[in-house]
Amino acid sequence: MMKVGVGGTFNVIHKGHRRLLEVAAASGDVLAVGLMSDDYCRRHKSVVLPYAERERALRELLVQKGVGFTLSPLNVKEGTAPTDPDLDVLVVSQETQALGPRINDMRLRNGLRPVRIVVVPHVLAEDYRPISSTRVLRGEIDAEGRLLRPLLVNVGSQNPVKVAAARQVIQRFHPQLTVNAVAVLTPVGEQPWGKEAELGAEVRARESLGKGDLGVGIEAGVLEREDGLYDVQHCVIIDGNGWVTRGHGMGFRYPPAIAELVRKGMPVGDACAQLFEEGDQGSGKGAIGILTNGALDRVALTEQAVLAAMVPRIRKELYV
Repeated sequence: MMKVGVGGTFNVIHKGHRRLLEVAAASGDVLAVGLMSDDYCRRHKSVVLPYAERERALRELLVQKGVGFTLSPLNVKEGTAPTDPDLDVLVVSQETQALGPRINDMRLRNGLRPVRIVVVPHVLAEDYRPISSTRVLRGEIDAEGRLLRPLLVNVGSQNPVKVAAARQVIQRFHPQLTVNAVAVLTPVGEQPWGKEAELGAEVRARESLGKGDLGVGIEAGVLEREDGLYDVQHCVIIDGNGWVTRGHGMGFRYPPAIAELVRKGMPVGDACAQLFEEGDQGSGKGAIGILTNGALDRVALTEQAVLAAMVPRIRKELYV
């Protein structure tokens, strides 16, 4: 029989707790659950529900899941794990993963074999920050990680095309949101080349984040390939937890006449204005709208890059 240990405060049971306990239950045959005592919580925590209330909720969840378990109070973070000769596996959250190696060191000093450590990644709320009991008690999120206010998105540009593209894409997944256009300085020139566009997008994202939930940076650049000069839109999104996701839209090739002017140092917009009577910006369609006879406009092109950068966030359980 394989004995599995897991512990915590379990202060307001939430989605992250359920994931932690599911992994623990699936890691062995006998589940030993440690629940931090009121004395420990008074010394180390700020707002915590009474032990009896936390114990009742935890027992109800485990019984509901059909899990066989023992439950005991813990007065120290390590619990009995350093001295339990029957313990085989220790399941810890990403937040407390440093506890595992420390417990194994203590076990070795006590003449016991080390246990296998299983680290369970954070479960993220809708704002891409970890779900926690503290955040639930503060009223920021509910126990499922749903955000109880609009998502705050800061776009690192005052270009209405970029702001509209970010809003239209992100709103598909977060219907309640506030979008701000933030003026930022970037180290790239008026016409980014190659990797400069990716750098510009990341700088825009980081500089715009501030106190927002997401900082969005979008930068269009040109890329030289064997058959000509291509336009590629890049997007970088960073959240308040520091997670960076990237994407780019489809690339399309500029006509040789525009490419030649750009190679000589002229920005794409000016080159288009010289080649096309309506210019790059005048019709609102941009170069892509002119070159596709209106099949695709600038906003739709930029949306591709934003959506690509959102992919890991749409299915975040597959990426974190």
